[in-house]
Formats: sequence, structure tokens, C-alpha cells
Amino acid sequence: MAETDPTDASDSMNRRRFLTATGAAATVGLAGCTSTDQGEGTGTEAGLSGEVVITGSSTVFPVSDTMAELFMEEHADVNVTVDSTGTGGGFENHFCPGNSDINGASRPITDSEVENCTGNDVEPVEFEIAADALTVAVNNEADWVDCMTFDELRQIWMGDGAEKWSDVRDDWPDEQIELFGPASTSGTYDYFNEHVLGEDTQHTTDHEPTEEDNLIVQGIQDSKYAMGYFGYAYYSENQDLVKAVEIKKGDDGECTPPSLDNAKDGSYPLARPLFIYANEESLQNEAVYEFTKFYLEKAESDRVKEIGYVPSSSDQVEENLSTLEDAVEN
Repeated sequence: MAETDPTDASDSMNRRRFLTATGAAATVGLAGCTSTDQGEGTGTEAGLSGEVVITGSSTVFPVSDTMAELFMEEHADVNVTVDSTGTGGGFENHFCPGNSDINGASRPITDSEVENCTGNDVEPVEFEIAADALTVAVNNEADWVDCMTFDELRQIWMGDGAEKWSDVRDDWPDEQIELFGPASTSGTYDYFNEHVLGEDTQHTTDHEPTEEDNLIVQGIQDSKYAMGYFGYAYYSENQDLVKAVEIKKGDDGECTPPSLDNAKDGSYPLARPLFIYANEESLQNEAVYEFTKFYLEKAESDRVKEIGYVPSSSDQVEENLSTLEDAVEN
């Protein structure tokens, strides 16, 4: 796998397609986790009102949820709902059908998803908003493993792969491996499958799948012989509960722990960019536009780092804002 600097703009930006749109977008409310009481706005846009619906990646969810809370503190008459549906699940079930304004994604949108969206007159506009260090974790008592190669991970997570730890290394315990991981609708699942297992290798179905990353943490914590993977933010807030595995890419590579610094400089093999996609028509709605602009500007802040991700660079923010303006001017 060729390493990519997660702070650079994704090549998938070239897949953006814009459609001249007029009028405000119709939004269908979802049962989101973030809401606010109606009241008089306190920010510079005191008269701003409306609704913004966000779906998608559980990895991006903490960022979107935080941005929603911060925005509603300034604009009490705007209701922003955030629903963790998984990247693929969000695109397929909510964003592409036109039922959400923004979809978080832990991997670039696929060509088939773009086709699905445009078939419904939804034109996705891509913004890279952070970088992540996808983290492989084991139980705190798993003292036999500190570092693993891509090949060893592949042996464990591929279909019909290793069943016991000793199947991977002879000196590891002769105990059944218990796997906890994302559901197949997750962008993290897709990323892991493509970059670790390989496009021609099928991900195992013999694992506990969930869109709730905290449940993955819980499963690993409760089983000495467990393993799972998730976004770094969920490891960051649970470092005392599970143990992160260092990753070595290739036999000659170095064992590198997941960290924000290692994700930023690209030395961590599982560093990846994170995205949000906005419906271009929704951006014609003032509330959606102002929230998206707020989100992109705040993506450079320490709040993103506190959540557990690498914030956008100033160059990335500038590029995102330029993309936003291009979208609303078309």
C-alpha cells in the first residue's frame, strides 16, 4: 500500500461534480443525538434559523457532534441533529436519497455512491476535515503481543483465517481469538479491508460487528484474547481500558504506535484522512451553509485534537472554504 500524507487533499477531490441548484433543500429529520431548545440566537447570525441533518461515520461522529453543539450555542434557532449510521450506511440510506444534508466519512466516497447520489439529484461536495490513526487494540492482559505486521493482521481478519493466537505465531497462546469490529456499512471496515487485507481478500464475518465503537472497546476489555479496531479518538478516551498494538508495515518496517503526531507526519501505517460530504443543494440553505462554513473553520482548532484527531492544516481549511464558495456560487 502506498502511504498517503493524511493532511494533503485527497485525490478523490477530483471526483467532485457540481450541479447548478436553486432554492432551499428539503430535509427529513432523523433521530439525532444532538439538539437544542429553541430560543433567540446569540451569535453574529442572530436571525439564523432552520435545521441541519448529519449522518454517517461513527469515526467522524465525535467531531460533527462537537461542531453541532458549538454552533447551536451561537445559533439557538438552528437545530443540528447528528446520527451515527456508518459511512456506507449514511450514504446509502440517508445522504444519497436526499434525507440528510451532510454525511461524515472515514474513507473517500466511492464511484458507485457518487452514481447513486447523482441519480437522486444529490451532488456530494467533499471536504477533508481531519486525520485519524486507525487503532488496533487488544486486552490489557495480552502481554504476548505488542507489535504486529500487516500480514499477521491479515491472517487474523481475513475470511477463513487464523482461529487461535498460536496459528499466527507459535509462541502465542493456544487460545481462540475473539474479534470485535465495525459493521460492513462502516468506512473504517472498508478502509481496513482495502489497506490491510487487500481488495481481493474478504474480511472475516466471524466477528462481532457494530457501528458503536464503544461496544468494540467493551468487548476487548471483557475478553483476554480479544482484538478489535476503531478510530483513534475512541482509543484516546479509553487508553486505560485497552491496549493499542504497534503496527509494522513489512518485515523491514519499524513498529510504530498510533498517535496524532505519527498520523500527522505519515509514519503510522494506518493513518487516514477523514471527510464530510455536503449535498450541494443543501448548501443553498443558509443554515446548512453557515454550519458547514463554521465546521470547516473550526476543523483547524484544538477541539479536534482534544477529540483525538489531527486538525486540518490552514492550507486545507483555505481549500475547503474555497470549495464551499464554489459550490454555492454554481
